Amino acid sequence: MFQGSKITKSILAAGVLAATTAVASAQTPNRIGQFNDWSAISYQGANGKICYAVSVPTSNAPASVNHGDNFFVVTQRRGSNVSYEPQFIAGYTLKESSKVTVNIDGKDFSFFSKANTAWTENAAEDPAIVAAMRAGSKMNIKATSRRGTNTSYEYSLSGITAALKAIEDCK
Repeated sequence: MFQGSKITKSILAAGVLAATTAVASAQTPNRIGQFNDWSAISYQGANGKICYAVSVPTSNAPASVNHGDNFFVVTQRRGSNVSYEPQFIAGYTLKESSKVTVNIDGKDFSFFSKANTAWTENAAEDPAIVAAMRAGSKMNIKATSRRGTNTSYEYSLSGITAALKAIEDCK
């Protein structure tokens, strides 16, 4: 279950996401609910309500580097026709043109990176990734920093199904 600081980081994620998605008129984020290791968050964007299921890693490596705040997010944005879009947001700049690997219970998915964010290379895979998250128990992410440091993160998938259900009807 989230510790207080992890819940705060989840709320902070909404603000980070607003900046990342260039939503100029983002309002204060509202927590819809906490579901084990995942939070459901919403805020009013320029084109309608935006909802997220968001979590922070349960572990990271190597321990000797500053990872910053890292998040995995699944976005629901009905007004923009975005449904369950997964993305990884790093607390540092990712290596330019590098791939980020998301592994869910042994199945790899490839993400492309830009600045500190990574999205699926093929948006048609988004439903398969979300289905794997719903069925899975843990997710591992491997990324490379701009400095060339190989990093990895483990996320618990406990609560993802409930968090996704909470943002299902984001309007």
